[in-house]
Amino acid sequence: MQAQDEDREPRRGRPRSAAAERAILDAVVDLLETGEPLAGLSIERIARTAGVGKATIYRRWSGKEELFVDVLRHIEPPEPKISGTAGLSDLRVMLESLRRRGLAQRSSVLLHNVFAQMKSHPKLWAEYQCTVIAPRRVAMTAAVRRAVEAGELRADLDVELMDDLFIGPMLVRTIHRPDAPLPEDLADRIIRTLVEGLAPRPKAPDTTPVPARAAAPATRPSGKSAGQA
Repeated sequence: MQAQDEDREPRRGRPRSAAAERAILDAVVDLLETGEPLAGLSIERIARTAGVGKATIYRRWSGKEELFVDVLRHIEPPEPKISGTAGLSDLRVMLESLRRRGLAQRSSVLLHNVFAQMKSHPKLWAEYQCTVIAPRRVAMTAAVRRAVEAGELRADLDVELMDDLFIGPMLVRTIHRPDAPLPEDLADRIIRTLVEGLAPRPKAPDTTPVPARAAAPATRPSGKSAGQA
């Protein structure tokens, strides 16, 4: 097998590496789908199922935690593509991505079970928080900052607090209220509702009184007077 040959031969480029990685990730998914708990998966068993040596796995991942995080990325919806220059538009894309992940967890027994088990493994949960959740948070906060700079949001409020206000309703719907509806326009509704309170305040009208213009001096009529006629 190609993945087995990699253990005996020098690495010769990306295609072979990609094939081995895919085989390893698929092996973990296959084992999880059979009902194997995360705690019961060993590197040796994963390697045997994937048809590779343990050294092939350790060349890519330092341990099970890093491997399992990549497995989650493998089965979760992909990370969204954002412009990196827009504010509210990028924020909407990332909120929509959270909504889709919520739908995926509801429809996938595998994802649901893996996340439920992962929270009982502190090292794995910490690795997921560090390598997946934290970068998403940084990206969303950056989008809020761009929205402020573009004049889409108020500049006199705490940026991280505004970020919490945007992401909070989506997390409540997708995680804490598993029966709550996740309509297609949910991201738009969250942004629209919050922007009504976070948008820049309209400028107050100028109430400075305008000074009255001085009256023009009276002019005498031209021509001769009646006594001169």
